[in-house]
Amino acid sequence: MFTASIRQLGLVIGVVLAAITIYTSLFGIFDPSYQRPLTFAACIAVAVFVKPLVVMYPPRQPAVKILLWLIDALLVGLIFLAVQRFVGSASQMENMLVDYSRTDQFIALGGVLALIELTRREFGLGLSLFAAITLLYCLFGDLLPASVRHAGFSLDQVMQGMWYGFSGVFGAPVAVMIELLFIYIIFGVILEATGAGPALVRMSIRVTGRLPGGPAHAAIFASMLFGTMSGSVTANVAGTGAFTIPMIKRRGFSPAFAGAVEAAASTGGQVIPPVMGAAAFMMAQLTGTPYLLICVAAILPAFFYVSALFAAVYYEARRLGIKPTPADELPVLTKDDWIRSLMFVAPVATVILVLAAGRSPALAGVWATLVAMGFGILNPEIRRQPQRLIVALAHGGVAGSRIMIAVGAIGIVIAGMDLTGLGLSFAQAVATLGEHSLLLSLILTAAGCLVLGMGMPTLPAYLIIVLVMGPALTSFDVPLLSVHLFVLYFGVLSAITPPVALAAFAAAPLAEANPMKVAAVSVRLALVGFLVPFLFVFNPSLLLIVEGFNMPDLIWGVVRMLLVIWALTTAFAGFGAMKLGPLARGLRFVVAVLLMMRGTSIELVGFALGLLVLGASFLPNLKPRWLGDSNPVVKPKAE
Repeated sequence: MFTASIRQLGLVIGVVLAAITIYTSLFGIFDPSYQRPLTFAACIAVAVFVKPLVVMYPPRQPAVKILLWLIDALLVGLIFLAVQRFVGSASQMENMLVDYSRTDQFIALGGVLALIELTRREFGLGLSLFAAITLLYCLFGDLLPASVRHAGFSLDQVMQGMWYGFSGVFGAPVAVMIELLFIYIIFGVILEATGAGPALVRMSIRVTGRLPGGPAHAAIFASMLFGTMSGSVTANVAGTGAFTIPMIKRRGFSPAFAGAVEAAASTGGQVIPPVMGAAAFMMAQLTGTPYLLICVAAILPAFFYVSALFAAVYYEARRLGIKPTPADELPVLTKDDWIRSLMFVAPVATVILVLAAGRSPALAGVWATLVAMGFGILNPEIRRQPQRLIVALAHGGVAGSRIMIAVGAIGIVIAGMDLTGLGLSFAQAVATLGEHSLLLSLILTAAGCLVLGMGMPTLPAYLIIVLVMGPALTSFDVPLLSVHLFVLYFGVLSAITPPVALAAFAAAPLAEANPMKVAAVSVRLALVGFLVPFLFVFNPSLLLIVEGFNMPDLIWGVVRMLLVIWALTTAFAGFGAMKLGPLARGLRFVVAVLLMMRGTSIELVGFALGLLVLGASFLPNLKPRWLGDSNPVVKPKAE
């Protein structure tokens, strides 16, 4: 009973947070000295109250239950006490007259440690360990070897950087979260709660049913539509995967492949305009680029990702001999389906129209949220129970609160890097390793992005990566937008990259498949997504809006990428116009590798060879025996 009451209290605070977010987006932020810390404290309360330790680890003994509640109370108490001290000295901080006692310093340290522990609880070791190492480095880095040593900082200096003031936990990331991103997190939750999902899945099945991979293609379409609204890949997998994965399996695909399609599609939704999991709005803030231009820049890379995923499913279906869905099995779209689709289309159109009118992204988010709630009335279930919209607001507040914890931890990292110069040193190290090779620096940065992004939702993953890794690339005069999109892609793709691969682990139970096998197939399906960021760095014209845009470069880049997609998908599937032998598959891999050699004559050799192989694929009577096999169908392997 006590646990249920605490969780209800957390949901009530979540509704209040959602209401304050809507007000802030309409009328602007209150005094930052108060709204930032108080909102942060409320988010901590929501996250702990809704998901206390006794829910995460149900105890069998009353004494253990009491201990778990005491731990939660200690963590929340430390945060509240540190926030109270921040608010109490806010007016003095503005005048730079505050003098923090030893007690104040230890209170702030307690708040920082509690935040690191809560980050571990919510997002695992990745970000929390990074934040903890940063804190330890600030405090004890003067004891390390000379190559990594700093001059040394007192506890007072470290806490002023990390807690007191606006350069650490309550710095710019939390400000952007409150002023802009929170409303889009609420928007995504409201959109999901209105119930447009089943109608969109039915429409997707109807549109793609005539393709061999019908339900799998429908899953890609539906998952990407919802993925672009959600800042959480795993939430999207759980939401749409319950519909799509069973359908994919019923058509004859293996369980691992079914789970991988859903994981890769939900991951791809995070990089598809117009919302891009709310990362587009953060990118607009950090780069100073108008939001609509970021959407334009993201179009072609997203098109390549989607095309590659569609092609992979198509050739896998052909390889397995899966036929298109019979016409009598396709869903018949009703008037209700078209009406329910408006619950998705109208809010998205609202975002675009408000921004096109020159209004702020925050205002666009508010109007989209209100439109989503209004059109939600079209759902008869919501008409019967309108309180479900209030519950959705509460869940939006909870989702935003979880993200706020990660954003606060990122503030710890930023403050530590600023204080010690660690960020600059890291950028210089990467630049030195790849001093004469942008490609090497990109590979190192991509690897760092995959590691830093593991286990985190899109927004905090993108933010921490771009702040840590971005300066290493800007030293090579890479366009700023290319840098941000590069780290966004690899931060998002960490969701399907082993060993963590949260999206694959979320899809595996739904598919009844091995999580690591799902992750491996997901990486194969999304391989083009790992290549695209390198291409738009070396060929910025693919982003359409960068300085120095060149139309011939754009056309050549598109043609080259489409040929790479064809070569890789047919090579991995082992099927083109017919079954491919080992030599034919190897030749396609060679074509893809040669075409990736941007800026050299080698790519022209790859292009010529690719055209030769592609032409031969459509001339089966003239095809040499080594290019393929006459047997067009391969029986699926047992799972």
